Amino acid sequence: MEELKKRLEREDVRGVVRTANGEIREFHRQGVIDLFTLLTEEPQMLLGAQIADRVIGRGAALLMVKGRVQEVFACVISKQALDILQQAGIPITYATLQPHIINRTGTDICPVEKLTASTDDPDEAYELIKEFLK
Repeated sequence: MEELKKRLEREDVRGVVRTANGEIREFHRQGVIDLFTLLTEEPQMLLGAQIADRVIGRGAALLMVKGRVQEVFACVISKQALDILQQAGIPITYATLQPHIINRTGTDICPVEKLTASTDDPDEAYELIKEFLK
């Protein structure tokens, strides 16, 4: 996990995944789009994977549970995301715990955090996020 955390120090890296077989992939877009795309197009990449991410909110946590990741590190994580990962038995370490993830303009709660507030079901969250990203 230390190597993954170190990669997050680069300004252009938003998240890093190490697959169960050791392949490392970096992601550069904000929000859940890279995680969602990976889960949709290459779900085997998440099965048993380690993930280090700058910001993990409720939606990302539910996608990680759906993808059956093994371990997670977050620079910033919301309390709800932490609860979801812990309830799923996924080991999580983090630098900063926040009550909620805030949107990019700093004016409200992140839209995906709000969108998934009504569910703890990873499959339902996936469908909600799918519609949101359209």
